[in-house]
Amino acid sequence: MGNTKERIMTAGAELFRRNGYTGTGLKQIVAEANAPFGSLYHFFPGGKEQLGEEVIRTSGMAYIALIDELIAPAPDAITGIETFFTAAAEMLVETGYADACPIATVALEVASTNEQLRIATSDVFTAWIDAGTRAFEHLGLPEADARKLTFAVINALEGAFVLCRAMRDTEPMAAASASCVAYATTLLGT
Repeated sequence: MGNTKERIMTAGAELFRRNGYTGTGLKQIVAEANAPFGSLYHFFPGGKEQLGEEVIRTSGMAYIALIDELIAPAPDAITGIETFFTAAAEMLVETGYADACPIATVALEVASTNEQLRIATSDVFTAWIDAGTRAFEHLGLPEADARKLTFAVINALEGAFVLCRAMRDTEPMAAASASCVAYATTLLGT
């Protein structure tokens, strides 16, 4: 089950992803983590905001691994994109459309109201953009085009998560994948 801090972080990540930052209470987090309430302030003296920032940064880096696992080793950019979006659709179905991107969920809520969390989400998105750019460069695109394609993939993925969760259907994820494949094909000149 992991140590208490890890359990609190895991519970926070899960609840923020499902309920959003403002929709998740501290009592809910410690109950889900099976931890004493005082342990939250022991590990996170800054309270919910500190926990939120650490969850964002930790979860964001975990999600960056998907670029390294799904896109980077692909034989080409098109296959990498298709594999990435297929995995996202499968994850949504496997979790009953409950799990999507915890970073986007929090970013939408706090971008105008909490500078500390806005910076954390911005840092995570920047890391994703850098990783995606490197992966697409490795697959043959010049840096500027690799960066544009990475923005397109992240934008399409986040929008597809919203639509898929609302509609309880993976059709938006398939459409997002097709759009990114078409864009990649244009950039590759094939």
